[in-house]
Amino acid sequence: MTRELSSRLPLVCQFSEVGLDDIALVGGKNASLGELTRELSKSNLKVPSGFVITSAAYENFVEEAGIGPEIQNLLAGVTDKDLKKLANRGAALRKLISETALPTDLIEEIHKAYSTLLKQLGGRPALAVRSSATAEDLPGASFAGQHESFLNVTSEKKLLEACRQCFTSMFTDRAIAYRLKHGFEHTKVKMSVGVQKMVRADKGASGVMFSVDPETAFPDVVVINAEWGLGEGLVQGTVDPDEYWVFRPLLDNKNCQPILNKKLGAKQKSVVYGRGGATKLVSKRRSERDVFVLSEDDIITLARGADHIAKHYGQPMDIEWAQDGLSGEFFIVQARPETGHALRRDAGLKSYTVRNLGKPLVSGLNVGEGVVSAPVCCLDSAADIDSFVPGSVLVTPITDPDWVPIMQQAVAIVTDHGSRTSHAAIVCRELGLPGIVGTLAATRVLKTGQVVTVSSLDGKVYSGAADVEVEAVKLDSIPPTQTQIMLNLANPAAAARWWQLPCDGVGLARMEFIINTAIKAHPMALAHPEQISDPRVLREIAALTRGWNDTGQFFVDVLAYGIARIAAVFHPKPVIVRLSDFKTNEYASLIGGASFEPEEDNPMIGWRGASRYYSPNYADGFALECKALKKVRDEIGLENVIIMVPFCRTLGEADRVLDVLAKSGLQRGKDGLKIYVMCEVPSNVILAHEFAERFDGLSIGSNDLTQLTLGVDRDSERLAELFQEEDPAVTRLIESVIKDAHAAGVKVGLCGQAPSNKPSFAEFLVRSSIDSISVTPDSFARVKHHVASAEAVLQKTAP
Repeated sequence: MTRELSSRLPLVCQFSEVGLDDIALVGGKNASLGELTRELSKSNLKVPSGFVITSAAYENFVEEAGIGPEIQNLLAGVTDKDLKKLANRGAALRKLISETALPTDLIEEIHKAYSTLLKQLGGRPALAVRSSATAEDLPGASFAGQHESFLNVTSEKKLLEACRQCFTSMFTDRAIAYRLKHGFEHTKVKMSVGVQKMVRADKGASGVMFSVDPETAFPDVVVINAEWGLGEGLVQGTVDPDEYWVFRPLLDNKNCQPILNKKLGAKQKSVVYGRGGATKLVSKRRSERDVFVLSEDDIITLARGADHIAKHYGQPMDIEWAQDGLSGEFFIVQARPETGHALRRDAGLKSYTVRNLGKPLVSGLNVGEGVVSAPVCCLDSAADIDSFVPGSVLVTPITDPDWVPIMQQAVAIVTDHGSRTSHAAIVCRELGLPGIVGTLAATRVLKTGQVVTVSSLDGKVYSGAADVEVEAVKLDSIPPTQTQIMLNLANPAAAARWWQLPCDGVGLARMEFIINTAIKAHPMALAHPEQISDPRVLREIAALTRGWNDTGQFFVDVLAYGIARIAAVFHPKPVIVRLSDFKTNEYASLIGGASFEPEEDNPMIGWRGASRYYSPNYADGFALECKALKKVRDEIGLENVIIMVPFCRTLGEADRVLDVLAKSGLQRGKDGLKIYVMCEVPSNVILAHEFAERFDGLSIGSNDLTQLTLGVDRDSERLAELFQEEDPAVTRLIESVIKDAHAAGVKVGLCGQAPSNKPSFAEFLVRSSIDSISVTPDSFARVKHHVASAEAVLQKTAP
């Protein structure tokens, strides 16, 4: 039993003795680890053994040394506006604490706990010593990185010094500024210290995982980052990690592996132990860079752990994990509430309209939210604090907690290095700033004083100032409708932004966007790289498929993950995925595409859509598409995916495509699979009943149907005024196909912008008894109101 103060509070205690009710005694971080020591005892995840130096020990340290009044005097009058004064007072405070000796009784208690831990672990293992303030890791304030931690502590003498340095870190500039910003009284925040066995992640791996999407607050995913070695490189942003997404609702389904995404990071460096307890950054061999850190079983193990922890705490969590390279075991080394999701939820859903964008200058990972135009201020070091101009875009190689006082005065943040779990990303989300991390070139390309537009919508910095309109989407004002209103989506990375919309699913998910932006290579080039003779193209394919032993499997996996990320956001609502519908000139522009595509005078009505899928010249490419769809439904478990066949000209063509799909394991009706067909060629309307007999639904593509009905090139500026979906010839065809499809017992939808731009067209569709309308997310609310008004009028005029 530890010796106690007169107040009966212990100086030292075991992790197993504390929990979430003990934050005042052991701080947020240690309270959480104590809670998880018990909660995870029967799982595949553990908390490293150790003990806690309590906040009572810190109070005793200050009282016995008599330095309390001096601390108060130095903090008097400090504000987060006068950064120079803050820095001077912070330095004086740290000098005061670092020169103050630890009390004898505390040294004795640490000695006892240290000796007991050595016996428990056997030998003299390295230890991790971490700060845990009483206002840290709380739902409203994370204090991420504000206080110090020390790894690879190998002796009792070093442990005592690390303890004092943790006390000293109460007064880092960043911690002082953070307390000021969040309204914490300096003297009411106390410091506790956690001492644990050091997980040998230097010979294994480590990372961070969120039980919520940290960018959009979408609650049904676990997002995992992983790197080789110690976790310092990930948090500091010096290592570009792997990233994995896992779908939480299907984690208990033993028949699937609900992994929504696997992104290979560069992982060029890792952090390992150096001499004297320090750490160092070392280069990694290509064999380690080109493989994923985690196996799929490891990904699921960690995701289940994150899901378990989040459910236990009853809120989204930010969790640090480490894998011991000697034993292979996974450990949880920190778990705190994920603070950013609450800010994004309270801010509501926003729709951005951006016009007059300049030239894209750099790109990276988008974090935070928003679009802002402002001058650039480039800084190399947080020591250049006096050079920062408030209201600028902060551009820097990398950030750490020392940058926080500057970051609080920025309107956006752009870094060369970093991941979604790096310090810069965390601060952007917490401050509500748009940010772009991992650009690799921002400090080289962007210049101080240059006006730019930073867009966290697409992760790009553009030259000049753009015109930005922000519209708040008031979800509680969106009316219900009998007509289903669905979404048109293409970009998997942006899908989660719209998870709060009360839509009826996705009426059109464009497969070609994923192929064009994520895969970038022609399907046939990946199916048959041996047919490519151009060494430049082969090098590009090799770079694209890094991490995959098979180029075809790369296509299957990346396409499957892209589809899955869209399908998961709206699960279990239907998500209609249109098979690839590139034209030959668009296919030819893909890497390796020129070797497999003919030149056509009119690609718009050439070799596209259904005609490709049964052709021997594209059959192997289409087989990869089918494998990806099968993976989404069967392996990942997202059976809400519906397949849609585009540009199907004849009934014979429909039969041939359905036969190819069935032979690929995608048989209509099997395991509930539905297959739709686009209605965009006049023959689809004329033979609507016969098409309806072969498919589960029809989706009117108003752009192509208008083009082919009126004989108007939809891309022609000179003929733009003739391109009207409301032309009687077009509307009569739409009325006809709806009537005939309904007679055959099949639903009909329409995907296009006309209902959002023209209320009268939405009214026409409602009068024609359309089953669903699919529109872009930014026009969803507007269309809902148009349709609700049309339904109300129709109801009033009904006999």
